[in-house]
Amino acid sequence: QVQLVESGGGSVQAGGSLRLSCVVSGYSRSSNCMGWFRQAPGKEPEGVAVIYTGGGSTYYADSVTGRFTISQDNAKNTVYLQMNSLKPEDTAMYHCAAFVCDGASDLEGARFGYWGQGTQVTVSS
Repeated sequence: QVQLVESGGGSVQAGGSLRLSCVVSGYSRSSNCMGWFRQAPGKEPEGVAVIYTGGGSTYYADSVTGRFTISQDNAKNTVYLQMNSLKPEDTAMYHCAAFVCDGASDLEGARFGYWGQGTQVTVSS
């Protein structure tokens, strides 16, 4: 029932910016966290940013703190990931997920949640 569709990925040079969007349909109150995760070839999946929809608190991976911002637009049922000062190491497939959490820093529930198809971000130097 829950569907997530990401968009906004692409190729950009280092130092550039991208804004990813995730449109959610069938969102449930039980899915009280929305997050962005990424996976690069040969690397483990990484939680990038999470927003606790109940209270608006956020979590960011150390590697993106100060550069990325997660936000939501309830009227459009959309969550965003604004990515600034992009680095080549940000290159990955970015996935949006809706899941149950016990705060923005609680990412464990993501493995049981709903995931989008992903959007590719490629940063060149």
